[in-house]
Amino acid sequence: MIDISESVMQFLLAFIVVGPLIGAVAALLPAPPGLRGKNPDQAVLRHGVTVTGAILVAAIVLALGFDHDHPSKMQATTDISWIPALDVRIHLGIDGISLPLLVLTALLTFLCALYSYFKMPDGPSPKAFVALVLVLESGTLATFAVLDLLLFFLAFEMVLIPMYFLIARWGGAQRQAAAWKFILYTLLGSVIMLLGLLLIGLKSGTFDMVALATDNGRGLTSSVQVIAVLAIGIGLAVKTPMWPLHSWLPDAHTAAPTVGSVLLAGVLLKMGTYGFVRILLPITPDGMHTFAPYLAAFAVVGIVYGSLACLALARPGSKGDLKRLIAYSSVGHMGFVLLGIATMTPTGVNGALFANIAHGLITGLLFFLVGAVKDRYGTADLDTLSGATGAALYGRAPRLGGLLAFAAVASLGLPGLAGFWGEMLTLFGAFDPAPGLSRPAFLTFMSIGAFGTLLTAAYMLIVVRRVCMGEKREEPHRIADIQTYEFAAWTPLAALTVLAGLWPAVLLGLTDPAVQKLLAGGKS
Repeated sequence: MIDISESVMQFLLAFIVVGPLIGAVAALLPAPPGLRGKNPDQAVLRHGVTVTGAILVAAIVLALGFDHDHPSKMQATTDISWIPALDVRIHLGIDGISLPLLVLTALLTFLCALYSYFKMPDGPSPKAFVALVLVLESGTLATFAVLDLLLFFLAFEMVLIPMYFLIARWGGAQRQAAAWKFILYTLLGSVIMLLGLLLIGLKSGTFDMVALATDNGRGLTSSVQVIAVLAIGIGLAVKTPMWPLHSWLPDAHTAAPTVGSVLLAGVLLKMGTYGFVRILLPITPDGMHTFAPYLAAFAVVGIVYGSLACLALARPGSKGDLKRLIAYSSVGHMGFVLLGIATMTPTGVNGALFANIAHGLITGLLFFLVGAVKDRYGTADLDTLSGATGAALYGRAPRLGGLLAFAAVASLGLPGLAGFWGEMLTLFGAFDPAPGLSRPAFLTFMSIGAFGTLLTAAYMLIVVRRVCMGEKREEPHRIADIQTYEFAAWTPLAALTVLAGLWPAVLLGLTDPAVQKLLAGGKS
């Protein structure tokens, strides 16, 4: 790793958070004469690629300059007073928990911008599209970098409006209804969450997340912690999405443009689970202890429910939409993340954080691939794809078919790929939960979760069989295999899925010391 001074690290983190916002404003301004080129639309899309590329480079340099010997320590910290009357501070910093999420967000947004440069979704002007994607990126990166409860809330809310417009203006069928459902669910959850955050801040006298985590709930009575966990937990659970607060997700994914689905699944869902780990586990341990068995119960219901919904959609004759199926699979995968958090053990929480990153890589890739299949066939309907016109992707577009099969087996948790470790560590965590939690209950949850992995394998293999296999038929129009720009946008996700699967220590080495410190109440 490289040696970078603290002041440069501080600048890099501030640039990563604020850079996309400046880029968004620049995207809406008229292009300077020299940069307009022949096509102003392409110029603004190129601007999107340039800005997200610069943010990705900054995130990689930040990761290289990060002190990997002390990942539990907050690094690149900035702490400036912003609203003295409320003691709200512009407090930024990263540790081993937030760094992987920061890099994942920067990577996925760059790949989406690159993909959109060549394959802009149908809809209004690219200017607004690029500006919205950049505002979305800024809000997400800020969520993972801020260390003040009120700033966390502002960043958490900042992503809702751009995602609403991305679905409502550039989405497919039923996009208006899906966008409204998305915004209403998440806004309602956020209002309840704000009350919980204010309760913690007012009762403890500070909104500083580091000070609160170090205090480890000692300044809050048990009843305050229970109320705070309930209020904040509901807001985070909507975003995660936890069963039964998940019903906005399949509609939003089905209607969203390809890059909208990639960002929604790959990045936005992580904000909810990150909030559980960063805020509720260290700041309200007694409240989490009270709710942990209920959280685990909802998590395993989500795992089985998501898998059964996918099996129903994959069944021949059910008119199942492939994008909708991947969306329901996210409910199951995020169920594993919540189960890991509910164990309140280092093993379970590390598994949850690993599963978070793995889900971002694999489901991001799956949505890219399903978007490409939909573009080629004009539909994502499984019966149409595997019906009389049989997709038979292996025979017609072998690289596309092969990559879809790879992403599917990665999603079902094949050993050696990223999806395996998170689920396995989560189940290990449930096998031996934190002291004071009912072991028989968690053993039951572990068994149900393990059954969920079998259901996941079942529906993913059915999808691969129906879409990729079959007789190759001659058709009036040829199906293009993977194009160069698609190859450029998808290869990093496939490569990282293999790398994280074969070398999990890269991630676990970062998260484990930070998780140990978090659960020990700020003591390393």
